[in-house]
Amino acid sequence: MDPSKLAPRAPFAAALLKAFGHEGRLMILCHLTTGEKSVTELEQLLNTRQAAVSQQLARLRMEGLVEPRREGKAIYYSLVPGEMEHYIRAICRLFAME
Repeated sequence: MDPSKLAPRAPFAAALLKAFGHEGRLMILCHLTTGEKSVTELEQLLNTRQAAVSQQLARLRMEGLVEPRREGKAIYYSLVPGEMEHYIRAICRLFAME
């Protein structure tokens, strides 16, 4: 492997690794690999307060990893389709192995 080839993609790689560097964000991303979830669903899955879930979702949205969809009063989140989604799925599968 030639490390110099990483240079143009280093910000991309760093953003993904930073997202996985927080347990809450890691769990949100892994839950979203199974499909779109509302903030309320994520609260229940993570057994965490709504404020904490929303804070982490805002960070993931800022990094371009998740996208929101509003339906009435509910907000649903899903992984942004594309290359990052494939990496997220692979990392979640890797660490979920028994």
